[in-house]
Amino acid sequence: MSNLTRLTAGDAELTIDPDHGCRIESLRLGDTELLVSGEHFGSFVMVPWAGRTENGRFRDGAAVHQLPVHGHAAPHAIHGTVRDQHWKTARATATTAAFTTELGDPWPYAGKVTQTVELTEDSLTLQLGVEAADDSFPAQAGWHPWFRRSLDGGPDVEIGFQPAWQEERGTNHLPTGRRIDPLPGPWDDCFGMPDGVDVTLTWPERLELRITSRAEWVVVYDEPADSVCVEPQSGPPNGLNTHPRLVTPIDPLEIATTWRWRRL
Repeated sequence: MSNLTRLTAGDAELTIDPDHGCRIESLRLGDTELLVSGEHFGSFVMVPWAGRTENGRFRDGAAVHQLPVHGHAAPHAIHGTVRDQHWKTARATATTAAFTTELGDPWPYAGKVTQTVELTEDSLTLQLGVEAADDSFPAQAGWHPWFRRSLDGGPDVEIGFQPAWQEERGTNHLPTGRRIDPLPGPWDDCFGMPDGVDVTLTWPERLELRITSRAEWVVVYDEPADSVCVEPQSGPPNGLNTHPRLVTPIDPLEIATTWRWRRL
């Protein structure tokens, strides 16, 4: 039985699947679908870590924790745990919705994650909150949207952004800790934007989509032939080890992003 949540504003329609990670499975503007369809695509939430965590391990004080390792990312853990979970729908109107899920095994700490969604005729705003139940813990949060490289057979999308640096990527696919001048694509790389994420996707003569966030890191992945990913996140890959952000019962981790579009 379907438990999909659909929001509409003007000719924009958003479909969210709370039973499968609170994934956005569709964003349509009129007859045009912007996201790649499929169980592991659309746009999913990355919590309580984003990207890869080295060898699936992270340290919190004296404790070392082992996370599950996914096959395609081995030997690393990737993209958190909540994208595979059922989320509860806390509220839903024609244009807004809020969802929650609990943190727990295989994540070693109890907590709560909230995602709120607001759709207008020309924008989508997403917000994530990560709360600790009792014990504090390091965490990251972000989104992994899969945008179509081409809309309805038109020209390929163009990616526009001006990062301050690129995180040098090692042979293990993780940042080395060095910041380098941005290199030309194709990319599966993390970039620093200290004034906030600001990336524009342009499908020539069709659509411009601007992705912004107060977060300072963005991963751009444009290696696949049919898709591009622009992923605002609260820290770089392997950030549980290199840039831990402590979540406490009185200091949650919060992050937001807005996608704003206009037709060309």
